Amino acid sequence: MVEIRLGGRGTEQVADPALVDVERAALGGVRRPVADVQKQQFGPQPRGSVVGASGSGKSTLLGILSGQDTPTAGAALVAGHDLLAMRRRERREYRRRVVGFVWQQTARNLLPYLTAAENVMLPLSYLKVPRGERRARAEELLDLLGVGHCRHRRQGEMSGGEQQRVAIAVSVANRPQVLLADEPTGELDTATSEEIFAALRRANTELGVTVVVVTHDPLVSEQVGRTVRIRNGRTSTEVLRALETGVSAEFAVLDRHGRLQLPREFTEGLGMRRRVRLALEHDHITVWPDIPQPGPVGDETTGDTA
Repeated sequence: MVEIRLGGRGTEQVADPALVDVERAALGGVRRPVADVQKQQFGPQPRGSVVGASGSGKSTLLGILSGQDTPTAGAALVAGHDLLAMRRRERREYRRRVVGFVWQQTARNLLPYLTAAENVMLPLSYLKVPRGERRARAEELLDLLGVGHCRHRRQGEMSGGEQQRVAIAVSVANRPQVLLADEPTGELDTATSEEIFAALRRANTELGVTVVVVTHDPLVSEQVGRTVRIRNGRTSTEVLRALETGVSAEFAVLDRHGRLQLPREFTEGLGMRRRVRLALEHDHITVWPDIPQPGPVGDETTGDTA
């Protein structure tokens, strides 16, 4: 079992080391939480997505988890690594061995003066892997992801989709536990995007790496078994999907303080503003608009809550 926790207190010991724990992390001294949800659990070799509008905090979260950004407040742990306490050398080793990363911009993922195979071999050289093993690993990954024919091509000689698949090969070359992808299909057409997600699925199922994709495109989330939506810096909903049947169920996320975000289309459809009325039933909670009730002349009051 792989467990990803966003917003829980403390650290739990689990059998699988792919553990992510983020609690009200902030950047630049501004205490703006990038995620605040009690717990997320993923089965073996999970594939999930984080969705939200631009500015919602999803890319900030990914930057923290990847070790590219250092949070200045809160708590963030990945596979036992405390991202706030790590020193520069520890952070470098963390990025080399624990997480892989794929950028949205295809040109940002590869060195243009190296061939596809040389790009995949490069991160292995940092770990002092013998050259013969580096070459074999590069060819294995390029073939697995359907770009073996690009092994001798440089960036400018490949299409955008080929570049992204090579980038995925680079990101998993060092056998990371987690692969983070920031809008990996943002610059690609629909058909090419399908190829990229096919490559991510192979990395997930055949290499056993946990894949987390950040996106603003809700269609992307249909490719994964679990989707967490961020709104206004907080996780608001979670969708669980059976990929074999396509059947899904959406849940509102209840944080440790008992707060949840109601879907905007629900609140707007019922005219809910500022406050609502609640009632505890025997097996559920009822929520309905605070509709003014007739009172004395010149006065409007609301009735007692149930």
